[in-house]
Amino acid sequence: AGITFPEKTKLKFMDKVPAVPKVRREPRQLRDIRGPSREATDFIQGQYGILALGGGYLHWGHFEMIRLTIGRSMDPKTMFAVWRVSAPSKPVTRKSLGHRMGGGKGPVDRYVTAVKSGRLVGEVGGRCEFGEVKPFLTQVAGKLPFPAVPVSRDSLRQMRREEEEKRLNNQNPWTFERVAAANMLGMRKYLSPYDLRLKGRYWGKFFLKHRV
Repeated sequence: AGITFPEKTKLKFMDKVPAVPKVRREPRQLRDIRGPSREATDFIQGQYGILALGGGYLHWGHFEMIRLTIGRSMDPKTMFAVWRVSAPSKPVTRKSLGHRMGGGKGPVDRYVTAVKSGRLVGEVGGRCEFGEVKPFLTQVAGKLPFPAVPVSRDSLRQMRREEEEKRLNNQNPWTFERVAAANMLGMRKYLSPYDLRLKGRYWGKFFLKHRV
């Protein structure tokens, strides 16, 4: 009822190399995977999906694993799947084995896609229940290079509600935010602007869900 199926129900094949003539070798820029995601955090088409609980890089092998596992497990007549991440486009360089130090930056080895915590990797929908899709979504989530869980629209809403309740009903007065704001023990000396902005809930690519 009210479910619109896309033209192609299976996941699209992603290119291994972006179609650009010459790619500049760039610094690592690990801020790509740091902190919470600002995009693809809510469902648009499907009812179920895979939610990243930490940052990391997906390379082409991961895309193929997701595409093939979901493609084999789902019924294309009653289900559909859509990507919520773009094709690999960030170049990662690597020097060949047994190379001496120096000689400049190495050649491009592969391309990756940056994923931040709280982002949906893909969505599955159609005339199906969460119990039908959960086994293969769990299988995919376990093989990703960052912690991830299968979620439904309801469970994602519930997860966000619980986090908000935990924040509002917190009994412990010594929150990271208060301790950092008061500069207790001169701790501001060791904190980065990221820590102050994200209230200590993210540490690099890691999401510290126990912190309030």
